[in-house]
Amino acid sequence: MRQTIKPQMQLGEVDISAITFNPKSRDDIPRLLRAFQHIWVTPELRAQVFHALERMIPASRDNGRPGMDLWKILIFGTLRLTINCDYDRLQELANEHGTLRQMLGHGPYCTHSYHIQTLQDNIALFTPEILDEINQIVVNAGHQLVKKKKSGYAPALTRLS
Repeated sequence: MRQTIKPQMQLGEVDISAITFNPKSRDDIPRLLRAFQHIWVTPELRAQVFHALERMIPASRDNGRPGMDLWKILIFGTLRLTINCDYDRLQELANEHGTLRQMLGHGPYCTHSYHIQTLQDNIALFTPEILDEINQIVVNAGHQLVKKKKSGYAPALTRLS
């Protein structure tokens, strides 16, 4: 059975809400990770996104190994489409990009690495229809955020595609 994300943090792991980003970075990966962080720290939004993700999982099959967490599938699938990369680059980012690994729930002592076939098999479940549904959820949340905070600072939400 797939989990949304691991229920127990490991030694050295950073809570997603405590991950910091370089505010001067103009790269697209930190912007995307900040959007994921906002999804994670907003319980109503997170529940809606996970509800959409749960529909992409095929009927329960007990064939041994558990599948990748829904949170990781969301991050990998969206990242691949956002930066328009192939699976080789995605594998390199998944195994070497520090902030991305924190967002995936890996601490500094974690030696887990992702294999290309694992990424391909799991990201194939992340269809354009699911992405479109999640985009609508995020855009609606962004509209609600702007309505609530017409004046002052409002965290930036980016489309997930």
